[in-house]
Amino acid sequence: MIGGVTLITLTFIVMIGVSQLDKIRQFFSQASGQEANLVVDTQAVLGPMPRPWRYLAQGGEDHAWRLGGVTPQVAALNPEYIRLDHIYDFYDIVQGTPGNITFDFSKFDLILNDILAAGAKPYIALSYMPPAISSGDITSPPVNWYDWQLTIQKTIEHVSGTRRIVDVYYEVWNEPDLFGGWKYYGERNYLNLYTYAARGADNARGVQRFKLGGPAITALYQNWFDALAKHAIDNNLRYDFFSWHRYTTDIEQFNKDMDEVQLWIQDYPQLEPTLEFHISEWGHDSENNIGYDNGYSAAHTVAGAIEMVPKIQKAFVFEIQDGKDPAGQALWGRWGLFGHNDFGANPKPRYWGLKMLDRIADQRLQITGKGSWVKALAAKNESNNTEVIMVNYDPRGRHSEQVPVTFQNIVPGKYTVNIQNLNGRRSQQQIATDSAIIRTEIPMAANNMVFLELIRAGQ
Repeated sequence: MIGGVTLITLTFIVMIGVSQLDKIRQFFSQASGQEANLVVDTQAVLGPMPRPWRYLAQGGEDHAWRLGGVTPQVAALNPEYIRLDHIYDFYDIVQGTPGNITFDFSKFDLILNDILAAGAKPYIALSYMPPAISSGDITSPPVNWYDWQLTIQKTIEHVSGTRRIVDVYYEVWNEPDLFGGWKYYGERNYLNLYTYAARGADNARGVQRFKLGGPAITALYQNWFDALAKHAIDNNLRYDFFSWHRYTTDIEQFNKDMDEVQLWIQDYPQLEPTLEFHISEWGHDSENNIGYDNGYSAAHTVAGAIEMVPKIQKAFVFEIQDGKDPAGQALWGRWGLFGHNDFGANPKPRYWGLKMLDRIADQRLQITGKGSWVKALAAKNESNNTEVIMVNYDPRGRHSEQVPVTFQNIVPGKYTVNIQNLNGRRSQQQIATDSAIIRTEIPMAANNMVFLELIRAGQ
């Protein structure tokens, strides 16, 4: 016979459901998490510092959007690629009527110039359907699939041919499962969208090296992965990368995604040696969220980027700049690193977080002892000093801790520890030791970042 307490417990579990149980487990995991005890081996160089955060994306905020006045500040983040969608409905590339189309890349060239001026290369989401050839709105199939094929061919020939830009990525569509209700079967079949795009890419002549992929789905789904992989293999289609988006407060999810897709690819040995995996948009919320206007998003972005090292090569921070709030507010929870131009295009905390993160030097050092909240990277710089970037990320905004940081394998002597917080506050510690170890403690408030540099006296 089941006891009364046990019966009540089981009833409660049935009532709250599996999803609620997951939330409860996450709550107690956070409440009873492990605090950090960081240990940096100053002589254990792991190799070059991976920088998965050097990838930025822009969505459909303003017609014919330009980097404009924020170009120098974007360049200061050292972006490797900038992803752009809405190219066909925002930059008036395709003119004419179905079966009789022409192309004008003059407006698109302006944003390409901006991307290059920022020191980046273009990563182009081939979206959405040009109004001139669409059977409905911009998320609908074309009237004539050969018009879509020709559009892709001419786009690649212009960017990778006429403009001679090397190593451009072309991503077929943007969130097809959301924008247009595309599936991998039926009337609105994404596989058709991809097939004709791939044929257009094959027809491109006089072009530099480039890559083609997709589908930039709203999250990681194995059924989409399997469908596109099988379709590409069966039809001998060009397929260079698989992409998806991920918005979550759980920074461990980004690596979980990568672990999963690395397992799935093992079923397709024809693709496994060369297929790349990209998170072509990421953030903490796919909807407007006030956290994008304050330090919460900075902490989430930096902690997420740190956890991506070294598993994830390309993850595109979404997005560069806010659109204009219909209600006329300067800050409205939009995703941008910068506010709208009408309000001065001011950098938001997430921009400063990325800039601080990218200061970390190129020789990655071994660091252990990360906790449930505090994440960190360590590196040796050109002056042979040790740097540490650390962030205390708490989705609830409550947790703070005193973080021990131990530097091992140092030369005995006198040292200065320079400390800079995300809010700009700076301080120093003077430490002397006759051993090969120095230990300090750094107070970390919730969702704060700190950059440390250990400098030996005389350097």
